Amino acid sequence: MTRMPRHNARAGAVAWLWRRLARWPLARLWRLSRVTGALVYRLSERERSVTQRNLAAVYPEQSVGERRALTRQSLRHSSATMLELGHAWMAPPERVDAGILAVHGRDKLDGARREGRGVIVLAPHFGNWEVLNFWLSSHFPFTAMYEPSKMAGLDPVIRHGRERQGASLVPTNARGVAALLKALKRQEAIGILPDQEPSWGSGVFAPFFHRDAYTATLLPKLVARTQARVVTGVALRVPGQGFEIHFLDADERVYSADDVTSATGVNACVEAAIALDPAQYQWEYKRYRKVIEEQLDLPNYRDFRLY
Repeated sequence: MTRMPRHNARAGAVAWLWRRLARWPLARLWRLSRVTGALVYRLSERERSVTQRNLAAVYPEQSVGERRALTRQSLRHSSATMLELGHAWMAPPERVDAGILAVHGRDKLDGARREGRGVIVLAPHFGNWEVLNFWLSSHFPFTAMYEPSKMAGLDPVIRHGRERQGASLVPTNARGVAALLKALKRQEAIGILPDQEPSWGSGVFAPFFHRDAYTATLLPKLVARTQARVVTGVALRVPGQGFEIHFLDADERVYSADDVTSATGVNACVEAAIALDPAQYQWEYKRYRKVIEEQLDLPNYRDFRLY
C-alpha cells in the first residue's frame, strides 16, 4: 500500500477543515476565535513577540498593559481571518454576500470607471481581505497577483476560492505586471498588497508610523502608464455579524512620480485603514525586517529570530 506524502496529507486535512468551517455561521467562527487567539497568544512566541514589537514601535505612547491587550485582540482577529477562509472561498456565494453588511465608498470605483480610468485597490492585511476579494471580483473585472502556496497541495483550493467570482490571478513577476497594466488600460480594477515587503531592489525605504519600512515601488509605475485612480479597500469585521467594505481615498502622494514620495503615500494609506480599528491589522507580519537587516548593530539584533 502506497502512503500519501506527508505534505499532501497535511494539505488535505487543511482543505477538509476549511470545508467544514465553511458551514459554520460567522458568529460561531468568531466565538471559536476567542479560543484559537488565546492559544496563539500563549503558545506562539514568534507571533506574540513580533506583534508586541510592532505595536511598541508604532504606538510608543501606549502603556505596556494597553499594548498587551491590543496584542491579544489582534491575534484573535488574525485567528478569525484564518477560520473564515472557508467561508470566503467555499461557502455558497449568496451566504458570503449576505455577510457583507454595508459597502462604503463604492462611488470612488464607479466614478473612476465613468471617467474611463482603471482602479488600483490597495488592500492591506486588515480585517478579512479574502472577503474584499470576493466582493470586488463579484462586481468588477478584477485582477490580482498571486504567489503559489508553500503547501503545493493547497494551491488548487486557494486559486479556486479566489477566482470563483471571476477574479483573474496573475504571477508575481514581469508577466504579472504586464497583465496588471493591460487590465488597467481596459479600465478594470486590480488589487495590490501595499504592506508586504518586496525583494531587495524592488522597493525603497519610506516612513510607516514614523519609522522606515521597505516599501514596493510598483504603484507609481502603474499610475504613470495608465493614469489609474488609487483607493484603499478593506473588509472591516463586525464581530459575530459580518463585514463592512470600506473604500478610502488614497493619500495624494501616491500619484507622485518620485518613488519615495509615492511609497510614503502608500504607507499613509495603510495607516488610514488601520485607524478604522487597529486590532484588525495583521501586526504579526515582520514589516520592519529589512531595516533590521540593514542595521545589524541594533541593540536588539540578538533577538532577530523573534522579529
